[in-house]
Amino acid sequence: MKISARNALPGMVSKVVRGPVSTEVTIAVARGIEIVAVISSHSARNLKLKKSARATAVIKATSVMAAVED
Repeated sequence: MKISARNALPGMVSKVVRGPVSTEVTIAVARGIEIVAVISSHSARNLKLKKSARATAVIKATSVMAAVED
């Protein structure tokens, strides 16, 4: 797989919550670290995502923000 995104974290699917339009996919990328992605249910079916499947969390963003309580 070749991709232009710099942040690609390989892992294992730990949870899949399917909905009619979107599906929430949780990928365990390290011990105690999980990335949650919300993708279309159509894409989830095409990727054949299921628990214990190998997957890569690909992060492509133009900015990351941080916030704290006042």
